[in-house]
Amino acid sequence: MKGNFNIRKEIKVALAILGLSFLIAFSERKQGGAVCKEIVIELDNLNENHFLDEADVMQLVESSGEPIKGVGIGRIKLKEIENKLKYDKHILDAELFGDLKGNLIVNVELRRPIARIVQSDAPDAYIAEDGVIMPVSEKYTSRVLLISGAVKELLESEDLNKSEEGKQLLTMIEFINADKFWKAQVAQLELSKNGKVTIYPQVTGQLVEFGKPDNVEVKFKKLMVFYKEILPTRGWTRYERVNLEYEGQVIAE
Repeated sequence: MKGNFNIRKEIKVALAILGLSFLIAFSERKQGGAVCKEIVIELDNLNENHFLDEADVMQLVESSGEPIKGVGIGRIKLKEIENKLKYDKHILDAELFGDLKGNLIVNVELRRPIARIVQSDAPDAYIAEDGVIMPVSEKYTSRVLLISGAVKELLESEDLNKSEEGKQLLTMIEFINADKFWKAQVAQLELSKNGKVTIYPQVTGQLVEFGKPDNVEVKFKKLMVFYKEILPTRGWTRYERVNLEYEGQVIAE
């Protein structure tokens, strides 16, 4: 009797697997043969960065010139449209798929800006969370850390991750943004041609000569000591600059 029970159980499991496989295959066939009735834009924008809206994404989808509505979803070049969407620097990722109702779902995730490159003689740009350089938008301005000075190489690279100096700067920006005090205190970073950084603070008047954007945590700890222990006793307006470049030292003048 026990053997018969096990056989029946195995048959039921096999039938369940077979039925599930049939449903999946049926769903795929139905989706592949469905005609696109509508294009539905799903904008994943948890960070409220309004560089693009649904209308902008729709325009990008339809800009290929090839018909989409009324065409079988299985015949639409989804990968080509995805790649075209991701070519826009404001877009981090894009995924297209058809649902069982005949809708073409366009799911788009936007990049999040963490700093703004400012120039007096050329257009500004943003540095995204993943290090990619993306253009500004007429629709939206993000309040983020400012980067100025010798920024030409950053803009030409299009991605901070392409160089060791860019990676170090990205790490420094991330460190500042992750700390509530430094995010409020650091207004602007100015880059020199030799790769050194000067910090323009929000509150205190001293320019901070940071040096190369390395040993970030150690240097900011030294700066915090300067703010907490030196300025309150010596006076907030006594010094014009503070230098953090040298190991184990804080030089104030």
